[in-house]
Amino acid sequence: MTTQSTPVPRLRLYQGPAVLSYGFRPFFLLGAAYAGLAILAWLPVFLGELTLQTTFAPRDWHVHEMLYGYLPAVITGFLFTAIPNWTGRLPIQGMPLLALVIVWIIGRLAVTCSAGIGWFAAMLIDISFLALIAAAIGREILVGRNWRNLKVVALVALLLLGNIAFHLEAHFAGTADYGIRAGIAVVVLLILLIGGRIIPSFTRNWLVRENPGRLPSPFARFDVAIVILSAVALLAWVFRQDGFWMGILLTLIGVLHIIRLGRWAGDRTSRERLVLVLHVGYAFIPVGFLLSAASAFSFVPASAGVHAWMAGAAGVMTLAVMTRASLGHTGQRLTASPSTQGIYAAIVIAALARICAVIVPAWSGQLLHLAAFAWAAAFLGFVVYFGRALMSATK
Repeated sequence: MTTQSTPVPRLRLYQGPAVLSYGFRPFFLLGAAYAGLAILAWLPVFLGELTLQTTFAPRDWHVHEMLYGYLPAVITGFLFTAIPNWTGRLPIQGMPLLALVIVWIIGRLAVTCSAGIGWFAAMLIDISFLALIAAAIGREILVGRNWRNLKVVALVALLLLGNIAFHLEAHFAGTADYGIRAGIAVVVLLILLIGGRIIPSFTRNWLVRENPGRLPSPFARFDVAIVILSAVALLAWVFRQDGFWMGILLTLIGVLHIIRLGRWAGDRTSRERLVLVLHVGYAFIPVGFLLSAASAFSFVPASAGVHAWMAGAAGVMTLAVMTRASLGHTGQRLTASPSTQGIYAAIVIAALARICAVIVPAWSGQLLHLAAFAWAAAFLGFVVYFGRALMSATK
């Protein structure tokens, strides 16, 4: 998987709205806005002050819209911007991009209003987005003969299957469990693969230029082994979360990821938060494995590890990637401004507060509110600070 921060090809004359010129523009903007607004809606739903017209149980709506709503939008924005660099092909833009944006929006409405249109219709509408994205990126990678990145297509297809399983399980069993864990496992694997490429690459580029000395280890067999072992552990976790041997396996994987992260020289990047935040985001991966191991030993609730992966790793990494890509592809300097650093601080606070709300139940109410408002501040802050650049032509 190529990680060079090269410009997106501009071989086709494009004269439409700037927001539809590249995939990162609409999907980062809408994904971030939805992530912030959905959490603000979830808080009164959780407290019983608001009822949604959805067939999902309240918890399932919240999880689904984070896991299969906002995250696929951000993933699509990243892939639609990265794939032209991987393949040398033109980016998807204009009306085809607008059609995909509309499908995503309608999917969010269908899920939230599924009590009115029926669960099956809502499922078909919702899953169509990931199906179209898997087909689009699969076509680009195949036509571009970029065979080594077919694994990304496979993971998007697995996310699609997880979404289908979520809908079916929620309808027939009353609540989704396997569909939730399957989606989380896929998201974690995407972070392991993509993060494992871009973090050492971007770190190396900055260190060579700004802080010569020890450099991060490149992606090698050690990384391949960890990703494979992690995939095995996550597959087992989808079907069973407790037990002595599960705890041992998850502990081992957590320790391996600590070692992996230590090989990337993140301790030398404190002067540039745009790079440092990538390491902070990835640090929630081993935290998630270790908390899930603690849960397997019945030391903490299972949701502690889940929120380390989702609020922590996924939340921090998506904002880290969105801010960096938005700066780089709109012609701005690759450095974290005070406003950008405020976004990073807010999402880290949100993640830590959400994890602690599980571990310290006596303070759960206060911590849940802190987590929700900090999460909303981070993502809506991104919309406010980067929205104009995403909507405008690149300078």
